[in-house]
Amino acid sequence: MSVQKKVPMRKCVATGDMFPKKELVRIVRSKEGDVSVDLTGKKSGRGAYLSKSKEAVELAKKRNILANQLQVKIPEEIYEELLSMINGDGK
Repeated sequence: MSVQKKVPMRKCVATGDMFPKKELVRIVRSKEGDVSVDLTGKKSGRGAYLSKSKEAVELAKKRNILANQLQVKIPEEIYEELLSMINGDGK
């Protein structure tokens, strides 16, 4: 008899939809206030999850959602890194 493993779910801060954790990208604010993209999902600090879609990234940028969630100004490079990562995935 096999036990089904529970899949961790997280909510995309832009769309509000629930996804398996592996389908989202985590943006982290460290204690020093530095913001970075956390591809491993294990960096320490305050995190916000964003779905890997161009629409979600653009919505988060337009409505300033990441800045509100992480309580820090988000550099333009973070959005550029997210968009290039999504386009690189072929999604």
